[in-house]
Amino acid sequence: MPRSKNKVASKARRKKVLAMAKGSFGRRKNVFTVAKNSVEKGLTHAYVGRKLKKRDFRALWIQRINAAARQHGMSYSVLMGRLTSSGVDLDRKALAELAYSDPAAFKAVVDKVK
Repeated sequence: MPRSKNKVASKARRKKVLAMAKGSFGRRKNVFTVAKNSVEKGLTHAYVGRKLKKRDFRALWIQRINAAARQHGMSYSVLMGRLTSSGVDLDRKALAELAYSDPAAFKAVVDKVK
């Protein structure tokens, strides 16, 4: 009995990898072994990037809140401490959006905790 190689699944797997490598330059887009390495590294970077995005956005929100709070004579740490002690439940994302798009509302929040 001849050996079964399961060509259908092998070809589908290779096609999937080459489809993910589409848009790459040179042999990365059409040579399977090179494309496989490129795709694996790309997926690794994508995974790490999803974690870094959360870190970067949190840092951006903190910078925006700090800049807006200092315009009202208060530092970021003092503002956040007073927000928690006064029971205002606004997260950093919402506060940063207020500071960026609606400075009057942010001033009202700062005045409430002063």
